[in-house]
Amino acid sequence: MEAATRPGARPVRVLIADDEPPFVKVVEALLAGDDRIEVVGTARNGQEAVELALSLAPHVILMDISMPFLDGIEASREIRTKLPNVRILILTGSSISTEVDRSRQAGAAGFMTKDRIATQLVERILDLGSG
Repeated sequence: MEAATRPGARPVRVLIADDEPPFVKVVEALLAGDDRIEVVGTARNGQEAVELALSLAPHVILMDISMPFLDGIEASREIRTKLPNVRILILTGSSISTEVDRSRQAGAAGFMTKDRIATQLVERILDLGSG
């Protein structure tokens, strides 16, 4: 039985942090079709991601690296300091090894290139949300 179909099961609460509105809309549409996931908010920059994470208490945050005011890696570091149980999945357009390393050092639980969201994002969120 899938998580959200079990009696009393709660969906994985997700916050999306990305400064590209068209990308955010695509991710929201992709996740809206799965009742095991609930998008609780969207942030347009790293500082807003920190603020929303603290107020909304998501289980998983989808975090872009390159955002204004505070980049996704620094936002991840700040969030993990204040919310150590939140799981952060870095979403980016590239897989440069220094970005992967910096993301892990900041406490990110995973890293995914944006070209893989259609086939892998839901399962990654569910994996992160259950652990």
